[in-house]
Amino acid sequence: MINTSKRSAALLEVDGLSVTYGLMGASSRAIENVSFALGAGEAVGLVGESGSGKTTTAMAIAGLLSPNARVSSGEVRYRGNVLPIDDDAAMRPHRWSETSVVFQGAMNALNPVHRIITQIAEPCMLKLGMPRGEASARARELLELVGIPADRGTAYPHELSGGMRQRVMIAMALACRPSIVIGDEPTTALDVITQAQILKLLGKLRSQLRLALILITHDLSVVAEACDRVLIMYSGRIVEEGTVAEIFAQPKHPYTRLLIDSIPNPANGKKMIRPIPGDPPNLMNRPSSGCAFHPRCPSVMAVCPTEVPSIDQFGQERVACHLYRSSQEDRGASHA
Repeated sequence: MINTSKRSAALLEVDGLSVTYGLMGASSRAIENVSFALGAGEAVGLVGESGSGKTTTAMAIAGLLSPNARVSSGEVRYRGNVLPIDDDAAMRPHRWSETSVVFQGAMNALNPVHRIITQIAEPCMLKLGMPRGEASARARELLELVGIPADRGTAYPHELSGGMRQRVMIAMALACRPSIVIGDEPTTALDVITQAQILKLLGKLRSQLRLALILITHDLSVVAEACDRVLIMYSGRIVEEGTVAEIFAQPKHPYTRLLIDSIPNPANGKKMIRPIPGDPPNLMNRPSSGCAFHPRCPSVMAVCPTEVPSIDQFGQERVACHLYRSSQEDRGASHA
């Protein structure tokens, strides 16, 4: 559950959220009991391997789950009000104006037969009721805001570079002045220089517009550049949460430590890059009991295959690992 002391300052609260997919005649839980809060102007990174539940969490928040998915428990609150995330029609007024999404792969998200300025202006007309001329003027302002000359608005998506297309996606996400922007791996398909430019742009817009950002990525180095806080996800659950500084300085969960060990460090040529052993679980072959990470964990204990660890406060972080529950219990017993 969410720390109640943070609720008064929270812009967005995700509380006990679980999502189930129907697959091949069976149902499988994609995320389970996901809880966190997001403050105004804060950037939170959702990090984990493919299949960890990052995108499902974000799409559930935006009410954009696929037809074979359903919210099986939990709720999402925006400024204290419950969002109808499982009702597409009821959720439409909230999209764009409160929460918007920058999708991965701008070439797939943009309409290839419409000019850029038309695509940015469209949500302004549909959601804000702007006349076409006013919406086009707003689109030109947004292009300038994200670093694209306004006269490039007459271009089609294929006439722009990958970095410029991603900037267009950001401009579209800002069209209706939302408070929260969700970035679904917005830099994955870009080269490292363009990636750095997009991350710098997101940081500038956060400061300038006081945007809250949820950034989905499998790359902890991106989080270090763009986020204040990190949620580490594995097999549909949050296994660790903390500030960027805490996570990088003292990672607690074995999975977090392995993720950090897999990042190259140009400043330390002698650092060994350690791949995470084994394969991440998919929806259909998760461990039937216990901690989902136990088959790959270097610190596995006897309790790990049989009991799912709760996510508990440990200092300023939250960690779901039997290692830390045991140490807390031992300290409690020693003080008794």
